Amino acid sequence: MSLSYGRKLLSIPGPSVIPDSVQNAMHRASPNIYEGELIDLTYSLFPDLKTVAQTKGDVAIYIANGHGSWEAALTNTLSKGDKILVLGTGRFAIGWGEMGKTLGLDITLIDFGNATHADPAKLEEILRADKDHNYKAILVTQTDTASSVRNDIPALRAAIDAAKHPALFMVDCIASLACERFMMDDWGVDIMVAGCQKGLMTPPGVSFVFINPRALEARKTADLVTAYWDFMPRINAEIYYQNFGGTAPTHHLYGLREALNILVHEEGIENAWARHTRFANTIWAALDVWGKDGALTLNITDTKYRSHAVTSIKMADGNGTRIRKWCEDTAGVTLGIGLGMADHGSAEWDNYFRIGHMGHLNVPMIMGTLGSIDSALKALGIPHGDGALEAASLVISQH
Repeated sequence: MSLSYGRKLLSIPGPSVIPDSVQNAMHRASPNIYEGELIDLTYSLFPDLKTVAQTKGDVAIYIANGHGSWEAALTNTLSKGDKILVLGTGRFAIGWGEMGKTLGLDITLIDFGNATHADPAKLEEILRADKDHNYKAILVTQTDTASSVRNDIPALRAAIDAAKHPALFMVDCIASLACERFMMDDWGVDIMVAGCQKGLMTPPGVSFVFINPRALEARKTADLVTAYWDFMPRINAEIYYQNFGGTAPTHHLYGLREALNILVHEEGIENAWARHTRFANTIWAALDVWGKDGALTLNITDTKYRSHAVTSIKMADGNGTRIRKWCEDTAGVTLGIGLGMADHGSAEWDNYFRIGHMGHLNVPMIMGTLGSIDSALKALGIPHGDGALEAASLVISQH
């Protein structure tokens, strides 16, 4: 017998839970794409997107997932043969670099592994050695969705500045925008990429490239740029359709407008960051208690470098998959697979799972996920420490 015959709870690290009001905003007939409310609605999005990113720069919207924004960031600012430094802390910066290689960029990967952050001291050392300034860009994720590491973006910027290196600083915030504190201008980020399906609480299909003046200057000499991915028409559109390289993603725009209403005008971005911090600490408190008997460990041990949007967990004996299956089949809670942490189909693959805690979440949803995992541990006879839910509720109570 399953106990899952209620509303399913999606606790994967994206796509995140879509608010009812966002779905309702999208549930409408197709609009006029040439004049009227859609045009006004679209131009209302840009100031709020900039508030979320904390920038006065420009933002281009693409009808694409996050990989599309990766490509747009690279092709608009770089030329074939340019040397790029990739700071790997999981699967996703590495993937961004692999895309660059297919575009004809010369990629150097500094792989810090799956369980630690990018070291600013190492970055500074490498850049100081690059006396001819051959590296044209540095790629890194703020949060790697696979490993759940959270890189220290201000510290990495400080390392670049200490080395007096002119490389463009590009940051992937696909898994972190609106979940983690991010200050694009104050932190000296030149290009930031993001998607709509995680902290922005909108169904997948739209992504963004945030651009500062240094990136605009690089666009003048980039030879990889193509007509569709070119961000210049999108940020200087003379005709409405140029914002999207063609027909607008109409219903995504209605949904995004409502999501930004919630995030920027109802909750406020500072409060959203604080809520994600509180929920992350709630989840870690439960995991720390469960792990006292060795049943599981958090992939990132130092809390300073743990994501506030996703937590990657390692178990043994295939228990990661067993936990996921029990939670989904019996409790109606879907947890994340161990993406990028081991070869798919291997025995090691089954040892990992992830908890997504991003976007449209409240206390019952977080405690429901934790209660389901606690029940799974008991049902499956997996040894674990007792009192995890009490520890989690204590963190909530201290709000």
